[in-house]
Amino acid sequence: MEYQKIIEQLQNKIYHPVYILHGEEPFYIDKISDYIEDHVLDEGEKDFNQTVLYGKDVNIAQLTSRLRQYPMGAPYYVIIVKEAQDIKEIEKMETYMENPVPTSILVLCYKHKKIDKRRKFYKLAGKKGVVFESNPVYDNKIPAWIMNYVKSSGYNINTKSAHLLSEYLGNNLGKIANEVDKMLINIPEKKEIDENDIEHNIGISKDYNIFELQDALGEKDAMKVYRIVNYFNANEKEYPAIKVIAMLFGYFNKLFVYHFLTDKSNQGVAARLGIPPVFVPKYKKAANNYPAKKLSAVMHELRTYDLKAKGLNNESVRSGELLREMLFRILH
Repeated sequence: MEYQKIIEQLQNKIYHPVYILHGEEPFYIDKISDYIEDHVLDEGEKDFNQTVLYGKDVNIAQLTSRLRQYPMGAPYYVIIVKEAQDIKEIEKMETYMENPVPTSILVLCYKHKKIDKRRKFYKLAGKKGVVFESNPVYDNKIPAWIMNYVKSSGYNINTKSAHLLSEYLGNNLGKIANEVDKMLINIPEKKEIDENDIEHNIGISKDYNIFELQDALGEKDAMKVYRIVNYFNANEKEYPAIKVIAMLFGYFNKLFVYHFLTDKSNQGVAARLGIPPVFVPKYKKAANNYPAKKLSAVMHELRTYDLKAKGLNNESVRSGELLREMLFRILH
């Protein structure tokens, strides 16, 4: 079942006796289990009818015995098992899954990996209750995820700002949601979030960041490149060479791919390179400044300095100085 469908059912008080929440992305697992923990029972009902356990402490026989208890003064007895991947002999749950108690709600939060779908208890859970697989959101999809998350909160955010947040916060959905939620507290409703809002509320500079560096390199604006690298050098913890090089590798690889596209229309380029159409003109201009032969040399420099940033053939040169040296070689 899809995440939104599960939440809608819970909001409409449609409950199932079993919820198996598993997968590599913990964000949605936490959202579903937190909703059940907070909303199924009233505060006065939780003391005797709601239990939160951790997988390493769970004994299957004791767990199933608890699940067969009837609630006391409440419609349901709720057991939430966090870190369910640590349960020993979890396959022994199949006996309970064959005939789950309708007045009990079991939530198994199986994080950071998938359950073997061939297991009998898993198949039974899918027939008797809800099975949700929480898959990771890939890096190139994070900006779109941010835009949808912001929209679901009653706001809008422009494309560049979503990419800026993605570059700074990475692909940890929990961290992204937390930072966005804190930012929205200070922003008037229905306002479109822009780079100024991000700079004032999260602390990401709108002038000195990876995307501004990419644009400056694409335009071969050496003065701007060195201003940005000086800022990175002064903020080495937030912009280590390894992180910057990885981002630049993705950027220059896209420029390299562009040279061999048969469809160079804005839509064709956007689809093939996985970038918003609004960014296509900048990529086209950058590709003109970097012929395929030059890009091959750039990629070689990036690989060389990536190894240096990781300590190979480099014992003392600081991160910022490596970047300055590398960017000079790319520009010239």
